This record gives sequence, C-alpha cells and structure tokens, in this order.
Amino acid sequence: MLKGLGGLGDMAKMMKSAQELQTKMAQMQEELNTIMVVGESGAGLVKATASAKGELKGLDIDPSIFNSDDKEVVEDLILAAIKDAQTKAAERSQEEMAKLTESMGLPADVKLPF
Repeated sequence: MLKGLGGLGDMAKMMKSAQELQTKMAQMQEELNTIMVVGESGAGLVKATASAKGELKGLDIDPSIFNSDDKEVVEDLILAAIKDAQTKAAERSQEEMAKLTESMGLPADVKLPF
C-alpha cells in the first residue's frame, strides 16, 4: 500500500505502532484500577487493600488488637499495612507495564512517556 514511499512507509508503520501502544497503555491503566493487592502487618492482624495504582480501597483490622494501651502500636500496624500495600501496588504496576512493553516487542525496562 505504501510501497514506493520509502521512509514514509516506515514512518506510517511507526505511527500505527505508537497508536497501538497508546491504546494498550490506556487499557492497562484501567486494568490497574481493578487489580487488587493486599498489604499486611502484625502477622496479618492489619490488612490494607489497594488497587495496583496504589489507591487504598479497604482496611481490615482484627478486633483483638484494640486495647487503649496499645493505641500507638495499632497506628504503627495500620501504617505498615498501608505501606506494604502501596509497595505491592507499585510492583504489580511495574509487572503489568513489563508485560505490555514485551508484548509490543519493546525492552521490559523501557520508560514510556505516558
């Protein structure tokens, strides 16, 4: 179809690939909202659920840790669970990005501008 156009054919192919990549990136961003990860602390007494984009979605606290003398411990456990969930969300997001770039024939560690 673009035969005889020389470099313009290659440019059209690159533009099409870029558009495909942008579409797949948008789909991946939506999927990251539905992928859930769970961070834990205190041997599972506190669990924080977050989307793979890092948005906190839920918090589950075992009632056995509620003791007025342990207020600071409970607060620390909650923060630790949230940080664990955020770390797992970032890792999962990177894994999904690597899958996408690999499926497009790009190196897994390539940094995309969007």
